[in-house]
Amino acid sequence: MTWTVVGSAKREVVIGDDRPFVVIGERINPTGRKLLAEEMKNGDFSRVERDALAQVDAGAHMLDVNAGIPLADEPAILARTIQLVQSLTDLPLSIDSSIVEALEAGLAVYQGKALVNSVTGEDERLERVLPLVKKYGAAVVAISNDETGISEDPDVRFAVAKRIVERAADHGIAREDVVVDPLLMPIGAMPTAGRQVYRILGRLRDELGVNSTCGASNVSFGLPNREGINGAFLAMAIASGLTSAITNPIAEGVRTAVMAADVLQGNDQDAARWIRQFRVAPPEGEIGGRRINRRRAGLEPPQRIAGTEAVAAGRG
Repeated sequence: MTWTVVGSAKREVVIGDDRPFVVIGERINPTGRKLLAEEMKNGDFSRVERDALAQVDAGAHMLDVNAGIPLADEPAILARTIQLVQSLTDLPLSIDSSIVEALEAGLAVYQGKALVNSVTGEDERLERVLPLVKKYGAAVVAISNDETGISEDPDVRFAVAKRIVERAADHGIAREDVVVDPLLMPIGAMPTAGRQVYRILGRLRDELGVNSTCGASNVSFGLPNREGINGAFLAMAIASGLTSAITNPIAEGVRTAVMAADVLQGNDQDAARWIRQFRVAPPEGEIGGRRINRRRAGLEPPQRIAGTEAVAAGRG
């Protein structure tokens, strides 16, 4: 089994096929959120604070932090956001940017071993991002597209992922520190998107020996009841080999699907987490649906019998 270890200054998270599935909270991202983008650009991080704490409370294992705001100083905003989030929680972070200077600014202030999101297969991108990953001792998300774009052929995407893993090794980055994103597309635009990803995931695990992640919410873009689609996709993807995902931990359908998949994959020992979350206590006076004599069941002390005080005092 391959384990990818990331961490903050105080906590480590392990991504692996034989470990509980890792949920990376997606909410600290201004893409498509105009109000959040405007607030962050103007130095108002109150919504970032609320989103961070809400995801922690919902059970996220890591948080993705993105500051991609047009016409803004992304490196400075990303660094400030990372420092703020790390002051609120000890969860490890995924530092998310398409701008290399922003990635470096985030890595420079990060406390711990970050997950860099991301590097793609273009030669120029590889030669700029991989040295940063090595310099800061981080792990990296490898997105399986390159100069030719996003292929609909799963074999082509796998080949791109393999090349990124090999180039990372050339830079001294271990295989276990590369987490491959096979690129999940919206099912509404590409009906085979789910099947393509399922096919790649098994090969990533069995042939390439790496862990995997994806932006799971992409699959339902443009469809109603997105939470239902996202939860079903995650359960199927986990069975196919997916070991982490950037998704919304606040969505009940997502949380339930991930917890159930952990039980069914044998990664929730004795279903302990599932039972703690969902077990319903029997009504007062009942066990297993049967009414009981509380005294005979040992749930109440025996009634005091007159005169026992005297016996206890040695007068009997």
